[in-house]
Amino acid sequence: MKMNVQKVCALAVLLASPVVKALETVTFEPRAGDRTSEIRAALENVKDKEVKLVFAKGEYVFRPDYAREKYCFITNHDNGLKKIAFLFDGFQSVEIEGNGSEFIFHGQILPFLFENCSKVKASNLTIDWDIPFCFQGEVMAVNKEEGWRDIKPATEGFNWTVKNNRLVYPDMDGASYAMVGATLAFDKESKEVAYGAWDFTSQPTKVEKRKGGILRFYEKLKHYPTVGTILNSKGKKNRYAPAFHGKSSSNLSFENIVIHHALGMGFLLERCDTASIKGGGIYVREGSERVVSIIADGTHFANCKGDILVEGMRFKGMLDDSTNVHGTYVAVDDVIDDKTVRVKLMHFQQLGFEFAGVGDECWFIHQPDPSRGEVNTVAKVIVINDRFIELIFKNPIPGNFKKGDVLENKTWNPTFTMRGNNFEKHRARNVVIKTPLPIVIEDNDFSSHMSAVFLRGETYYWFESGNVEDVLIQNNRFKNCASSGMEHSVLLVTPRLGKTFDASIPFDKNIRFINNTIETFDNRIVWLDRVDGFVFKGNTIKQTDTYDPLRKDAHLFDLKNCRNVAISDNTYIGSHKKTVSADEATMPTLNVQNNKGF
Repeated sequence: MKMNVQKVCALAVLLASPVVKALETVTFEPRAGDRTSEIRAALENVKDKEVKLVFAKGEYVFRPDYAREKYCFITNHDNGLKKIAFLFDGFQSVEIEGNGSEFIFHGQILPFLFENCSKVKASNLTIDWDIPFCFQGEVMAVNKEEGWRDIKPATEGFNWTVKNNRLVYPDMDGASYAMVGATLAFDKESKEVAYGAWDFTSQPTKVEKRKGGILRFYEKLKHYPTVGTILNSKGKKNRYAPAFHGKSSSNLSFENIVIHHALGMGFLLERCDTASIKGGGIYVREGSERVVSIIADGTHFANCKGDILVEGMRFKGMLDDSTNVHGTYVAVDDVIDDKTVRVKLMHFQQLGFEFAGVGDECWFIHQPDPSRGEVNTVAKVIVINDRFIELIFKNPIPGNFKKGDVLENKTWNPTFTMRGNNFEKHRARNVVIKTPLPIVIEDNDFSSHMSAVFLRGETYYWFESGNVEDVLIQNNRFKNCASSGMEHSVLLVTPRLGKTFDASIPFDKNIRFINNTIETFDNRIVWLDRVDGFVFKGNTIKQTDTYDPLRKDAHLFDLKNCRNVAISDNTYIGSHKKTVSADEATMPTLNVQNNKGF
């Protein structure tokens, strides 16, 4: 059936003058075949900047062949020329009603881009790919001495081949990865990340076809996978695009959207003002052979402001964090004059990022002190190229500001609430947050391969700012978190700053961990570094026998360079006797009292 375009006019009376406002509603019916051309044509023909797309319930297929093409700077992804199925740029209002439809994408394509839009609402739809950009297979045999592993590859819905003793995948429309790449083991039954599993980058010297559909990978490994587990590989540093990308937009709402696969993150919002993601989730389709949903973060917010809410979501099978909230540090490349500095975007996946605009306030941070210093307002921005930017400030900059110091955007930081979500064990952390404004994490069910809650500003690799100042973590349930081969804890707070910064100065502040329930097979619960103001109160910790402890000698609480830590009125049920490890800087203001079991 053909699309039906209707104009719905609403009469509004402002003072004594009538104003007629046109909202274009475009409706679609399900049918076989690629629908990308219809979407492109519909959006190109919208006369006003307010549109509503309504999809009758059914399946819709989108391929990149006839999609709009645009060079995109996408933070924490690979910049480049992207094929875009739904491109909204400069709209005052966008609404997408899926009515429970399934959108099936094929190949390298960015499903949704909302740029410079004032209001966005998308609801009631499911996103998936017909063929995932992953390779997976069951480990059938391992020979550590000879350095090989036998894999029985998944075939249904996957695409791969072996050419010249090399695994080639996804081998689709000319797109293939340069190497097998980032690889991780999963439990065959639960499809969760395997207990004690280690990430590794797979670069086999040879891949050989064997009888019975087996592939033998010749490769010496530091940590070999267990026979019976499922190995999943995703190439190396391949993040084409998120499923939903919001950029320089405001008032974004996503409701009851399920994402089963994406070629990067699920939801990525950068420099956006006020957003909510509610209901739905990111997980593998029920009954599917796949163990991985999306290949990066579930939700990601970079240099956003206003109120951000993530509520009632289900997260499972992602290959990175469920949620990451952060700003961006830029390094000073040169002080040009008393009001002008040239700054540098430091990470290769930040190139082209809009760090600041005219009118934004910035903090000046001087080495070796990582504390936020003077505030100044940006008067002019000159973008030199995708890495270097000149910032002209309204007032003179500090006289001691120099190359290697950093700037942080003060204006673009959000308040953040995460409530009522269910996190099933997946690679990386459940929550990573870096904003100085209030953070509330409450009534969630956490289960993580790495740390469940991770607070880390850094001027080392990702240059994601900055330190937290108001965090409330309450009434949550944590179950068997931190099962990675790498060392983690349920709550981990540790900045990663460059060598030029003083590692003894407190960084994060005012964190309250209250009335939570923790069921854990392992020992380390809280691991803090450089925190000023931490309350751990009214929590119940129960030791389980789900797995053997990975850190048998770890303390429940590991505290370094901290100030004003209070641990009180908690209950521990278990046999571990090592409770609190605190260094000399922490001891004078440490208060531990009225706890049961330790």
